[in-house]
Amino acid sequence: MAQLKERYQKEVIPRLMEHYGYQNVMRVPRLEKIVLNIGLGEAIQNAKALEAAEGDLAAISGQHPVTTRAKRSIAAFKLRTGMPIGLMVTLRGGRMYDFFDKLVNAVLPRMREFQGVSRDAFDGRGNYSLGLKEQTIFPEVDYDKIDKARGLGVIITTTARTDDEGRQLLELLGMPFIKD
Repeated sequence: MAQLKERYQKEVIPRLMEHYGYQNVMRVPRLEKIVLNIGLGEAIQNAKALEAAEGDLAAISGQHPVTTRAKRSIAAFKLRTGMPIGLMVTLRGGRMYDFFDKLVNAVLPRMREFQGVSRDAFDGRGNYSLGLKEQTIFPEVDYDKIDKARGLGVIITTTARTDDEGRQLLELLGMPFIKD
């Protein structure tokens, strides 16, 4: 079992139950899924970009990414319906906990001049979005083999009902928020 999941069950659940006064363990917020997303606008002109990004995302997440396609045509961008424009991976269960642990303890501290992540990137329902400027901060990505630095979106979905509950959950799991 993942170390983080064990910590969640032994430390986080009791603290959240005490703090919010939950009567039932099932009401305690938990991580539901983590979605990793790379938008590839350049895939319209450069088909190799999709393959390179697919390799990076597979290395980062540990599973095969799904190609996202354009829903509608946009002439100004030379985009047609059905063209590949991005990649995404949905992590659940053990892989999700392993990725979150790696993100919090290995990846975010490697960023230059890192002081913490924003406290305001919640959506109103306890889910958190994080944008990373480049994929090279992940230890699995070989810096010499990347063709271009690409951004990566990380969406952390929780079962929390409010942003405050979601923030408390992520903080107890070790998310390094900016200090007030």
